[in-house]
Amino acid sequence: MVDLVPLLGAVVGGVLVLGTASSVVATLVVPRRSRSRVPRWVDRCVDAAYRLAARRVREYARRDALLARQASTAILLQLATWLALFLVGFSLLLWPLDPHGLGHACAQAGSSLFTLGYAGPDSTPLTVVDYLAAAAGLVTVALQIGYLPTLYGAFNRRETEVTLLSSRAGTPAWGPELLARTRFGMGDDDEGAVMDTFYLDWERWAADLAESHTNYPVLTRFRSPAALNDWLVGLVAVLDSAALWMALAPSRAPTLEARLCLRMGFTALRALAETLGLPVDHDPDPDAPLLLTYDEYLQGLARIATTSFRTERTPEQAWPDFRGWRVNYEAVAYALARELDAVPAPWTGPRRGGDGPLAPVRPRNRTPTPYGPA
Repeated sequence: MVDLVPLLGAVVGGVLVLGTASSVVATLVVPRRSRSRVPRWVDRCVDAAYRLAARRVREYARRDALLARQASTAILLQLATWLALFLVGFSLLLWPLDPHGLGHACAQAGSSLFTLGYAGPDSTPLTVVDYLAAAAGLVTVALQIGYLPTLYGAFNRRETEVTLLSSRAGTPAWGPELLARTRFGMGDDDEGAVMDTFYLDWERWAADLAESHTNYPVLTRFRSPAALNDWLVGLVAVLDSAALWMALAPSRAPTLEARLCLRMGFTALRALAETLGLPVDHDPDPDAPLLLTYDEYLQGLARIATTSFRTERTPEQAWPDFRGWRVNYEAVAYALARELDAVPAPWTGPRRGGDGPLAPVRPRNRTPTPYGPA
């Protein structure tokens, strides 16, 4: 009587091999957001482990150093998971073909998958499956290696603008700080010419972010080389500066460029939140209350008032317009900042560890003037 268990195992193994191959192709080859469960499960497991490890680390700098390893851990574990699934799948496929039983089939699959060659096939069916296993292992490792330059290329593009922002918006970045620092050494005409290009650059940056980080979600876990820099905090600072400028001085604001930047910015944030499985409101009420308090808003305006930035509206008059813009990205930005444990900057919400916001670092002994540092 034919033993049906190895045959059923072979069916399961075939499904496992096909499903794993589909996951590899969808994640590493197809240029769109993957629906594969393997990367999502790996990310959740790695994130849960790092959350547990970082739970008792109260100092942000130490927690940032720990979390900086999370992305690389997820990438390596993703590769290991695919190879393990292929090993199980090809072992089950070989089981009914190998007269020596399941144990020998596992050794045969491992020898072929990792191209070790210590267990050679002795029949045509075994040879075919062994060749498929060898190809699967080789192609998976090769695709993973080829995937890394794409990741680091997107990471470098992202971090170039984040690093440039540090001189404009402080570290960590803050929207009012960006408007305040923009005033130093500029006349009114220079200000508009500089900032319209700035907002257009960040519109393109946000589009690149939406494309690369939704296709390769692990990029959201890559942290900036400098502990107080952060791509998410930087984007929120740029969006806040655009919203503040149009609310406080609408006749002097680079309105078209600022609106384009805001639109692309909150579109990118929503796409990233959906990729990470966070709730997203695609049509928020512009009159809805903000999580940012009015007192925090006034503190930001007080920083802008220390410079020569000329406002056309009072804080009370500007608040409804500012709120109408910020409601488009505030909730999703706060959720992402908490999920990724971004640097605790002003106007970016609470963090996992309960950290209070860090004020932007400013030089203590060199005060900028219209003619350069004093």
